[in-house]
Amino acid sequence: MLQGKTALVTGSTSGIGLGIAKALAKQGAQIVLNGFGDAEGPKAEIAALGVKVAYHGADMSKASEIEAMMKFAADTFGRVDILVNNAGIQHVAKIEDFPVERWDAIIAINLTSAFHATRLALPAMKASNWGRIINVASIHGLVGSAEKSAYVAAKHGVVGLTKVTALENATTGVTCNAICPGWVLTPLVQKQVDAKAAAMGLSNEEAKKVLLQEKEPSMQFTTPEELGELAVFFCSAAGNNVRGVAWNMDGGWTAQ
Repeated sequence: MLQGKTALVTGSTSGIGLGIAKALAKQGAQIVLNGFGDAEGPKAEIAALGVKVAYHGADMSKASEIEAMMKFAADTFGRVDILVNNAGIQHVAKIEDFPVERWDAIIAINLTSAFHATRLALPAMKASNWGRIINVASIHGLVGSAEKSAYVAAKHGVVGLTKVTALENATTGVTCNAICPGWVLTPLVQKQVDAKAAAMGLSNEEAKKVLLQEKEPSMQFTTPEELGELAVFFCSAAGNNVRGVAWNMDGGWTAQ
């Protein structure tokens, strides 16, 4: 379905980003990975799916490095047809205790990076009259949770950016949509499980149940594979007129 297309997925060396990259690769897309940590393992996993893969280690808090990454993608594969803005970090603290540098870093990586990558991807997408911009927001782009001020503010911003991007390109073949997962057992969330287990004297499995009980009626984690399939849908012909949505995959979190 996506043969000849190139997908760039930020924050894709693990977790949700890698899940989405794999799902797009299975449809034939060439992949540009980005993220910290080991890149060789994820590159091998993508290559094993029979598509070309490249990696760029841009720090998503720096506009100049995002520009270098987008240029690298264009130089390597021609252009970026599918942009998945997924890079994200988290910090948990009350507003009055929130370290200013952590606020700045979360806004930069979770929100501003999506703006920079989008502005750089749009000209080529519009020139070819086909493009997909998929912003991985969060359920926290739709609702709030205590002690996550920067993350919730950034993710609400991502949902707003999604709507404006969709509206500005509504008469073109370029669409923009957001995915809003609930709990996904990524390394980021596993840290929260570990902290809860330690604080409450629980086993890891018990801590997972407590985490899910608080918010998610289904009592199950959404998987990176499920999120990847939603990204594939957005890229399909069936997604041609899906524009500006914030699509929650949250086990009933926001239905309450």
